[in-house]
Amino acid sequence: MMRKKVLVVDDSAFMRKLISDFLSTSELMEVVGIARNGEDAIAKIKRLSPDVITLDVEMPIMNGIEALKKIMAECPVPVVMLSSTTKAGAEETFKAIQLGAVDFIAKPSGTISLDLHKIQDEIVQKVLAASQVSITKLLNNRTSSASVQNKTIMTENKETAVTQISPATYTQDNNKPGIILIGTSTGGPRALQHVLTGLPSTLDAPVLIVQHMPPGFTKSLADRLDSLSSIRVKEAEHGEQLHKGTAYIAPGGFHMKIKQSETKLKVELNKEESPRNGHRPSVDVLFESAVTIRDRNIVTVIMTGMGSDGTQGLKKLKVSGSVKTIAESHETCIVYGMPKSVIASNLADEVVNVEGIAQSIMKYMV
Repeated sequence: MMRKKVLVVDDSAFMRKLISDFLSTSELMEVVGIARNGEDAIAKIKRLSPDVITLDVEMPIMNGIEALKKIMAECPVPVVMLSSTTKAGAEETFKAIQLGAVDFIAKPSGTISLDLHKIQDEIVQKVLAASQVSITKLLNNRTSSASVQNKTIMTENKETAVTQISPATYTQDNNKPGIILIGTSTGGPRALQHVLTGLPSTLDAPVLIVQHMPPGFTKSLADRLDSLSSIRVKEAEHGEQLHKGTAYIAPGGFHMKIKQSETKLKVELNKEESPRNGHRPSVDVLFESAVTIRDRNIVTVIMTGMGSDGTQGLKKLKVSGSVKTIAESHETCIVYGMPKSVIASNLADEVVNVEGIAQSIMKYMV
């Protein structure tokens, strides 16, 4: 098998060496070059034709964001961003994802992280996964995300956001209120933008979301999606009561569970419980917590992401009551791992392109 060619871009020689050494431990990848800034990177992409690049956000001469814009315009290639965990770093990271980056890696201790070895496995896994992403699909996904954003009327009154939902063609038990549970990973921020901007402000159910993401990034993600959506979007807080028409994103580093107290549902956050299959938050943990929820129509959604998080929890949830599952299709997934696992386990009631997921959710909400 041909090894995937990687270009490592960072202004720090120390970081370039560490990242290159980590990636070289994989028999599936070969570091074919290094670059110290955006200009250097673009020249080497054109000369070396890498399958994937790692790109630091903060660099002199041409930073990662400016470089990414030129790369996607002139010589498109899958990109994994490396970012600090500051608020500014998180905002730049989501800008990069909007521009077409496949994924990002948070440096554990700033621009020059002497402890980068702590996330060696994550670096190798994410870069390898990105190397397998179709650049055509990535460019199409970027274009359609921009289209969704342009259709949203940005005013202080979020009720004016444009949404188009077809009439319902299926209903569950109309006497039961609904709840929506969403799980996603790589490619998730763009997929979530598609889905949440398609839900109306009159949504008669709360939405709970697990997006695999490290601490320091989920608040910026929630704020960004809130500015684009008709429904409210926020980072979940421990003990808060769930309200219809609001989406709650699990904070990075915490498992999120649903707890029922009489007729009310509340959020429980936990960082003492170990990561599940390497993830905290975990989709499995969220789904399993919903097993005890009674008198609710539950809609679950599994979208783009590596691995199979969500499948085991969904198996348990399906046995417990009224549950419908929507899986994102292979055609629109950036990484067809999590939905593929759910579909292969015969747990999906519908397989839908990302553009149609909001509509599918709504037909179960009437």
